[in-house]
Amino acid sequence: MKILSVRSLAIPEIKVIQVARFRDHRGYFTEIFRKSDFESHPQLSFLRGVDLIQCNESYSLPGTIRGLHFQWDPYMGKLIRTVAGRMIDLVLDIRKSAPGFGRIIAYDMPGRTEAEVGEWIWVPPGFAHGNCFPENTRIEYFCSGEYNPQSEAGISPFAPDLDWSCCDPDLRALFDATAASAPLITEKDRNGFSLASWLQHPASDRFL
Repeated sequence: MKILSVRSLAIPEIKVIQVARFRDHRGYFTEIFRKSDFESHPQLSFLRGVDLIQCNESYSLPGTIRGLHFQWDPYMGKLIRTVAGRMIDLVLDIRKSAPGFGRIIAYDMPGRTEAEVGEWIWVPPGFAHGNCFPENTRIEYFCSGEYNPQSEAGISPFAPDLDWSCCDPDLRALFDATAASAPLITEKDRNGFSLASWLQHPASDRFL
């Protein structure tokens, strides 16, 4: 695969990886993942030793909000891409001793066939992850741990104590507009922890 760039977002542990698409008169071809390239690329050292062992696919209708989810036994990092549609990816820092604790960022990831590149976003353990979908969207994500419903939790994306100061204002506005228009969201996600209530949970000490 041809990796074009690797860059950090406002929370530097969150990475965006761009890969090339090779076009001709028929369309395009791309390698979206090759383990040896991910292990050997000099800018992807943060993925060395990470074993991606589960792959999930999700389809969401317009107005859907998911998350903010995380897991601790085992820990789960996620490598996510948009296959079709448009995903606004949401990432919240839940590492209690980190300078960015409580900050949430958003990244716009449309899945357009006319785009010259494909993109992955890497969300390591220590972060709660969610999405907002303004249109019909299908996403795919690799996980570094198997899902365990006994050790997963979520912080509500509507929690009043989230720090949105590092978030792109336009994406925050898009999220707020979606949230204000009867979003498609589970009650479990809507009624997730606030940051303050999560800090009272014994498992919060697992994310330092």
